[in-house]
Amino acid sequence: MSPILADVTPYLIALVAITTIGPLQFGYHLAELNAPQDVITCRHSSPGNALKQALKLLAPDKEWGKGIDCIPMTPADFAAISAIFTVGGLVGALGAGPLTSRCGRRFCMLATAALYLFGSAIETFAKSVAAILIARILTGTGAGASTVIVPLYISEVAPPTKRGFFGAFTQVSINTGILFTQTLGFFLSHDSAWRWIFGVGVILALAHAAGLLLVVPESPAWTATVKGDVAEARRTLQRIRGRLINIDEEAESWGAGDIKPPTERERLLAEEGTEPEGSAGVLAPAVGGLRQSKPHLGFVQVVQDPLYRPAIIAVVGIMFAQQLCGINSIVMYSVSLLKDLLPISSGVLTIIISIINLITTIASSPLPDRYGRKKCILYSILGQGSSSLILALSIRFGLKIFSAIAVLLFVACFALGLGPVPFILASELVGPEAVSATQSWALAASYIATFLVAYLFPIVNEALNNKLGGAGWVYFIFAGFAALWALFVARNVPETKGKKDADEVWGRARRVD
Repeated sequence: MSPILADVTPYLIALVAITTIGPLQFGYHLAELNAPQDVITCRHSSPGNALKQALKLLAPDKEWGKGIDCIPMTPADFAAISAIFTVGGLVGALGAGPLTSRCGRRFCMLATAALYLFGSAIETFAKSVAAILIARILTGTGAGASTVIVPLYISEVAPPTKRGFFGAFTQVSINTGILFTQTLGFFLSHDSAWRWIFGVGVILALAHAAGLLLVVPESPAWTATVKGDVAEARRTLQRIRGRLINIDEEAESWGAGDIKPPTERERLLAEEGTEPEGSAGVLAPAVGGLRQSKPHLGFVQVVQDPLYRPAIIAVVGIMFAQQLCGINSIVMYSVSLLKDLLPISSGVLTIIISIINLITTIASSPLPDRYGRKKCILYSILGQGSSSLILALSIRFGLKIFSAIAVLLFVACFALGLGPVPFILASELVGPEAVSATQSWALAASYIATFLVAYLFPIVNEALNNKLGGAGWVYFIFAGFAALWALFVARNVPETKGKKDADEVWGRARRVD
């Protein structure tokens, strides 16, 4: 067996596959409007020539382009329904942290499946801009919550030495969702068929909910530290790791219970409030085998505490970098943005972009564990900045082949580090008591930055093109952002690879609580 897959059980793989359907739906809904934009908004009443010919071969008697089902809207309306998804994402990200700490990871993932389900159903039958806005808020809220809860759950069920590898699958699943919806959009962006793009979202949500109900257990770490049931937590962890794996050291890392379940004598002494003989200076186990653990910090508390503030600054900065280097200018607007600038169909190029994004993300998934999180992020940012500069110059000088290559390099560099690694770092820069709040800060920053790009990019791009003449000027801005964020990461983000806990990451003396 490959070293990457050593001590990985089929059950763990099933858990990761089911839980990451949540982030997959994030990617799916993020890009669902890209390909069908023109037909949804009534700009074009038929599919493109190449697709139309393919459809005629399948159904030669049908008159494609007749009976168009669309929702009239202005460019500002379309920008609003694109960007409102990130507003829902912000709400979900902010609410998911405290909710997942209080109610558990599994319950909150089920709630996200419900949000995806209702949002997708409304989109499928929407007849107005208002209906799509409501639907996009619901799916956005589910997406925001998913990208907080799922990386946290994966970090708690994955083997400690494989957290970087499995943590990358949040981004892999997002990219899979993007590829899926871009491919569907290429074939279904005509007549009334575009509604099936939203209808497939209903099917994904139902599959997600079924998997969570039938297969996925509550996180062992949450069960031990919050619910207080160490015995149940150990049983779940043993099932995930396999019956022959010793889980004592990992259970001890919860900071919530003895390595082994308490004896009857220890339980009775705990109930009486008496320390066992020889345990002076050690916190006595509480009923159920729990030691006193640090309370979970809230969204505001974690940023007020100077101990955690550097971590919050680091993750917020990384999440802004992830978006402001420009990836969503390609994911959300590539079909309309690139259709007159490149030598091939922009719809085909968008699918190729999504494939490269997915393949590069999967191929790069071992790199954070091998070379370090910080190095992967820095190389990723510098690669995106260089690609943005090449793209801007090639568009300005009409070099279409170089423009296409620059777009593909831009996406590949994002997948190298800036895509997957921020989801890993947010759970490694702080202790368990602050993980949920830190994830919420990280995703709140991500959705604010995504909103800025989603809403302002088409406006700024058009304004620059009109003001300066021609196209491509906006990518000079993205290249400048990349240089600034590279300096930020070099100065403010520590390396977490190989570090046992947050105290070691920040070079602090280990605290005794």
